[in-house]
Amino acid sequence: MQILNSLVIGAGQAGLSASYHLQRRGIEHLLLDSDSGPGGAWQHRWDALTMRDVHGIAELPGSEPPARDGRRANEVVPAYFARYEAEHRLPVLRPVRVKSVRDDHGLLRVDAEDRSWWTRTLINATGTWSHPFVPHCPGMETFLGDQLHTVDYPGPDRFRGKRVLVVGGGASAVQFLGALAPITDTLWVTRREPSWRTDEFTPEIGRSAVALVEDRVSRGLPPASVVSVTGLILRDQEREAEWLGAYADRRPMFARIEPDGVRWADGSFEPVDVILWATGFRPAIGHLAPLRLRSPQGGIQLSDHGKGTTAVADPRVQLVGYGPSASTIGANRAGRIAARGVARRLADAPRLLDDQLLATAH
Repeated sequence: MQILNSLVIGAGQAGLSASYHLQRRGIEHLLLDSDSGPGGAWQHRWDALTMRDVHGIAELPGSEPPARDGRRANEVVPAYFARYEAEHRLPVLRPVRVKSVRDDHGLLRVDAEDRSWWTRTLINATGTWSHPFVPHCPGMETFLGDQLHTVDYPGPDRFRGKRVLVVGGGASAVQFLGALAPITDTLWVTRREPSWRTDEFTPEIGRSAVALVEDRVSRGLPPASVVSVTGLILRDQEREAEWLGAYADRRPMFARIEPDGVRWADGSFEPVDVILWATGFRPAIGHLAPLRLRSPQGGIQLSDHGKGTTAVADPRVQLVGYGPSASTIGANRAGRIAARGVARRLADAPRLLDDQLLATAH
């Protein structure tokens, strides 16, 4: 039985950054990825999403980011990640779908479908894309039209001639309306009044916003998205939809879904052909459940007042791409901090001899 010094789960931006920094520190590790090829969540984005449309791609450490042009993001970014893995000889193993991580006599045992690994430390970089969130609404199973989440979005052309209800108050909803309103009839629904930002988004404002998310994870609360505290901004490609009134005609959340539309508590009804749920994602951390990392408040408390990546409940575990690091820029920084946390844990924790570990693990 081989015992690793560290193991990274997830080969998106955060996982690649963490692996890069572990390698620079000379820390033996393995990088497990559930996808069949490089690219993280980017390989699953819709074809119509171009590099010009994305909110930003931060360069991986020690590299240059791809150009912001009209090429498809689901081709450019995976190719960029693939080159990065090859150039830095990162120890990626795929496809591996991790089922659980549990304590095993002082080691962390990582179980996949047909194989297990033992490691002294773990960096979890599984992100959110595999865990889309759709709120339950009475009658949703009776709807005769299409119901899609962001993960299923095929691009705007499929919706021509259909009345589309977009649900959600985040950046994805704004982007979908920007693409759909010029070509078809749209209706926008959010639980809360959207928060628009009209002033310049300065680095100071960005740091303040991230600090609010850090405060949540430092208290063990479930992380909020960074955009929920930064506010929404319209880009040039969304101005036509704004002119058409797509963002002005917003309605509060409906009470129920009916076969051919939605009905509000006041009895009013709107017929729709498609419901597009732009309702976000939740962290993909179910495999960590055996470690009991969640606080009584429902989140995973992180060290250093939320600025670190170490799980307070188990310092063998680092979380990247979680909370304040759930962005491409934040993921790079978190990868570096996590590698430092791993090095500190390996240096500080008493190290049992491998033969002792082998004896107690069976």
